[in-house]
Amino acid sequence: MIELLTILVLSVFVGVEVISKVSSTLHTPLMSGANAIHGVILLGAILVTGSTDEPVFVALGTLAIVLATINMVGGFVVTDRMLQMFSRRRPASGAKGRP
Repeated sequence: MIELLTILVLSVFVGVEVISKVSSTLHTPLMSGANAIHGVILLGAILVTGSTDEPVFVALGTLAIVLATINMVGGFVVTDRMLQMFSRRRPASGAKGRP
């Protein structure tokens, strides 16, 4: 149990250091590219939570599922907004121009 807690704490420190070093202009492309990884994390959290009977691990697993879901959905929302910025706007139906 102590080993798992140590890995969790070290992972948090490494994650904070890595993310804080990324410039703000790269956050959106990195988030859109990481959506598949978030899906794998969500699937792993579901599998691990479903295979345990300990109430503490079920609570932590449920928290992991909720946080991974929020992270994955947020990544898709940001990606969708980013793609909408680069799409061409269609002219109104009554506007003159090319068909």
